[in-house]
Amino acid sequence: MGCYDCCMRCLAGVPYCSLVATLLCFSGIALFCGCGHQALTETERLIENYFARNLQDYITLAYIIQYFQYVIYGLASFFFLYCIVLLAEGFYTTNAAKQTFGEFRSTMCGRCLSSSFIVLTYVLAVLWLLVFAFSALPVYFFYNMDATCHTIDVLTETPASINQLCVDARQYRLLPWNAVPGKACGMTLSTICKTREYQTTYDLYIAAFAGAGITLLALLTYTVSTTYNFAVLRYLGRKGLGARC
Repeated sequence: MGCYDCCMRCLAGVPYCSLVATLLCFSGIALFCGCGHQALTETERLIENYFARNLQDYITLAYIIQYFQYVIYGLASFFFLYCIVLLAEGFYTTNAAKQTFGEFRSTMCGRCLSSSFIVLTYVLAVLWLLVFAFSALPVYFFYNMDATCHTIDVLTETPASINQLCVDARQYRLLPWNAVPGKACGMTLSTICKTREYQTTYDLYIAAFAGAGITLLALLTYTVSTTYNFAVLRYLGRKGLGARC
């Protein structure tokens, strides 16, 4: 067999759908976990510097942020391993398995394993849809804050109206109702919007939201590819053929 034929044989056995989904999943999880972790840290800093004077007012929020950061560590590790397993399963169900090991045989164990991956990936996609929706909440909060700051900059000639424009962290349940000051108004709010902490936090939450969307797309792609592989595994297994997804 020549070098060209060998390369074509190898390329024919690559599970391209699973490979693309793996790359999407890795990039999405990296964005979501990395940017989300740093965004939570910057959020705590913003609350501490501008919305709360007493440590007891935001100590609960600090514990919640720390808890979510530990959850992020677990998510990154789990999805890294799970994507590797799904990619390996995709390689197994291609023609590369047949060409390497001879006549393809569809075993009961193999079909059970493939169906388990379909169910688990589908469940993960549904759960991650909730994560995707949840990650939009901080983006919505900072978008409203940015819009309020833009309005303040436009109304600089009417100080009375400016002082009525506020962002209340207590309204979003980030702080208890007795927190002082708990909100920022007027030029104070405009100054906050121009700080590096605010701009960085806003950008990080947008990146984390985009990462969650990419991960959701990867899980949907995995669902399609694993379902296709399972169907071909059952239908063409008796003919000695493998799946190509």
